[in-house]
Amino acid sequence: MMKKYIGTKLVQATPAIRKGGKIYLPTDAIPKTMEPVEEGYKVVYEDGYESWSPKDVFEKAYHVADTPLDRMYIEYNELMDKHNKLVLFLGRKDAIEIAGENQVALMEVQKVQMHDYILTLKERIDLMKK
Repeated sequence: MMKKYIGTKLVQATPAIRKGGKIYLPTDAIPKTMEPVEEGYKVVYEDGYESWSPKDVFEKAYHVADTPLDRMYIEYNELMDKHNKLVLFLGRKDAIEIAGENQVALMEVQKVQMHDYILTLKERIDLMKK
């Protein structure tokens, strides 16, 4: 059985199209052929490796992180998602049966701390936008 993995990569990317297996940037001359055009991104990894990623796949996996404000928005959205999932789990009638009383008690503490963290991030974001 295969294990699940979660990875994080810092990449540079630019919108591009792929036609006939070749990647074209928006400034490139694109040959007029009958081959289909695929929208996506040219991706450059930290080690210099270059690849192509279809638009929907790339945009699901990556978010612009050029500025501290961009990175705070990413952190805020990820935290909100995790907080909402925790709240939903704790609202289940069988939460204690699934996780145990001690774990649920700790999750309740975690929920409060996550909420406080969300408020702090929101305040920082608002201050940076000024």
